[in-house]
Amino acid sequence: MKHSIPLLLLALLLCTVPAHAQKKKKTASVPRITGLSVAVDAGLLIPNSKQANFYSGRPGNANTIDRVLRSEQYGTQIWTSLVNQQLISPSAIPNYSAFTIAEYPDMYYKLTYQVGVGLRYDYDNGFGWMLNFDYSQVTAAGQFLLSSDNGVGIPGSRQYVPCDIFGIEKRILIDFVIAKRVPITDLLDLEFGIGFDVNNTKVTQNGMVIAGRTYSILDVWGGQSPYAGAGSYEYINQGGIGIGGLSSIAVGYSFQGARVDIGYAIRYMQTKYKGFNDNDAYALQHTIFARFNINNFKFFN
Repeated sequence: MKHSIPLLLLALLLCTVPAHAQKKKKTASVPRITGLSVAVDAGLLIPNSKQANFYSGRPGNANTIDRVLRSEQYGTQIWTSLVNQQLISPSAIPNYSAFTIAEYPDMYYKLTYQVGVGLRYDYDNGFGWMLNFDYSQVTAAGQFLLSSDNGVGIPGSRQYVPCDIFGIEKRILIDFVIAKRVPITDLLDLEFGIGFDVNNTKVTQNGMVIAGRTYSILDVWGGQSPYAGAGSYEYINQGGIGIGGLSSIAVGYSFQGARVDIGYAIRYMQTKYKGFNDNDAYALQHTIFARFNINNFKFFN
């Protein structure tokens, strides 16, 4: 019994050493993915509010508040709603043609999502390239002030009627990126990327909310005053195709036949809109993303 205990401990030690070595070997032997990969990504898009002013409804824009507010088609309806809710004084504003916009909005973009797919090719030296296709739906928001009394005053009421205004657009991004992976540990990489993009923007909505009711200011009247035959003109997309450049940084975790990246990308991007100043069309955009890359296609067999 006295000699059996050391023999038992020695046997346990001999058993655990190969297991430990096998575990260490397995961890260290996980290869980086090389060759062609398929990527799926999702993230948080932080648009630049500089471009959101396309949806502000200001005079000179493709879509204006005045065009709808002062039209016979919608103006009377808006005026009646405001009077019925005691938001304006009919003695001071006797009809829709007397409306006054006290302040136009400063628009901003809400945080939104971005999702996409792509192809990637990695070389043994750590360099690689990516071709990504991403989609996002972006919402612009703001508030303008409608004068309620033209200075006459309504007892117990406010001088202005705040009215919301919004815009919705869809964006498709095509990126081509050159990337370089730098190993940090056996499983972790730091990746740097630089590239260019082409984007296509489609304007789908531009509207305002007055007295609880939504009115579209999207021009479907060919630049004329709104009338009962709205829709007689075919709506032509007010967005367009723009270009830009980007750089990115990401941390990647490798496992058998795949890698997960968590990263950040910054773009200097042109977003095209009808009649929008080209100088205002360029702005910085930010994206925080997660990307899953796989080049183990055995499940297709």
